[in-house]
Amino acid sequence: MLSTTPIARKTVAAVLATASVAAVAGFAPAATASAPSHGGLTAVDVRHTSPAIQERNKRVAVHVLTQLFEEGNLKVADQYIRSDYIQHNAAAPDGREAIKNFIRDWHARYPDHKYNVQRVLAQGDLVLVHSNPVYEPGTRGVALVDIFRFDKRGMIAEHWDTGQDVPETSVNGNDMFGTVSNPRTNQPSGPRWKTPFSEKIATRYFDTLLVDKNPDAVKYLAPEYYQHNPTIPNGSAGLREQFTNFFRQFPNLIVERKRVIAEKDYVAIHAHYRLNPEDRGQSVVDIFRVNKQGKIIEHWDVMQDVPAESANDNTMF
Repeated sequence: MLSTTPIARKTVAAVLATASVAAVAGFAPAATASAPSHGGLTAVDVRHTSPAIQERNKRVAVHVLTQLFEEGNLKVADQYIRSDYIQHNAAAPDGREAIKNFIRDWHARYPDHKYNVQRVLAQGDLVLVHSNPVYEPGTRGVALVDIFRFDKRGMIAEHWDTGQDVPETSVNGNDMFGTVSNPRTNQPSGPRWKTPFSEKIATRYFDTLLVDKNPDAVKYLAPEYYQHNPTIPNGSAGLREQFTNFFRQFPNLIVERKRVIAEKDYVAIHAHYRLNPEDRGQSVVDIFRVNKQGKIIEHWDVMQDVPAESANDNTMF
């Protein structure tokens, strides 16, 4: 069995990262939902949610996060979170009341917490929020991705997240959150018709490289490829050799793509990475930006070890 020691995990985190992968206004509180929620996605939910609803859901997701964690405002939980809310964070049980109890304790411990939302994507009934929460002033905080599923009444029905500490230094000179490529905006840009194009490019790259273990996938990268994983240099040169060696070292690597959220030029892929079948592995969210030439030009990621125990039975995926 391959090693699952911290050293091996740092190796998989560093190497796989190269491949890998808010003001609120204009919406009304959603009515409380009573219908049971579900843990999966349907084609109707994903493909028939209008852009207006997606934008509304993005505003709600940011509003709920900032009000809960920055203000300790529990009323937003009653307004926007289902009572039978499904939780995939291993530290919390299911249900709206569990979230409210968590926030009571959290806000008392970290009254100066700032969520620092960086980018928000939406597709279908899913919203992804990439943030830099800082619990205490003067600290670097964490890189965090929250993913929410909204039901048809506009209530938050389900939540996944992945987080890691922000290191002091970066080998590429980029932080874990900013945008280097043009246009230099953290939000999705370009026409909406670009969404399926970007999604196809990013998922082909991801699947070819990590699922099929084929280093030829680097053909999908732009030569200038900007990297925000703090352990990896910029540029696409050398990645083919790097991955060839990595796959030889870990021939039993398993990467399972769980969900994709694409909007315009941004594509986020939430996946389960394991060194071998016995490994609990890591929850990893890779965020890609696709340029006008159909090449992946920029990459951010967040990764977290899957814990041995959980307060719920839902797994991180």
